[in-house]
Amino acid sequence: MARQIVTFAVVGVLNTATYYLLYLLFLTRMPYLLAHVLAFLLSMVGSFFLNARFTYRTRPTWRKFLLFPLTNAANFVITTAGVYLIVDVLHAGSRFAPLLASAAAIPVTFVVSRWIMLPKANPA
Repeated sequence: MARQIVTFAVVGVLNTATYYLLYLLFLTRMPYLLAHVLAFLLSMVGSFFLNARFTYRTRPTWRKFLLFPLTNAANFVITTAGVYLIVDVLHAGSRFAPLLASAAAIPVTFVVSRWIMLPKANPA
């Protein structure tokens, strides 16, 4: 499990970088919340395949792919609320808001993704 946590963290860094680059690209053409949603969805697909291959060393299946968004549901709610809070409530700017908001969601995402990717490893 320690290897999985480390690999999950590395994949998370790559996924966050991908998300952030897409967010900045989209931010030049659209409002920040739409940029956030589109970047989030696209990076989630990449995250699924990277985690299947490297973190959990499991074969990606349609079932897992369709369940994988559950791993990001809490992440999405936490980061979206965080981005809104940082930008509209704290008036701290939209450029770094997603990076700050995503930190709180990482532990939840790991637990849920492990549960989906390795269902046999879960307690009954």
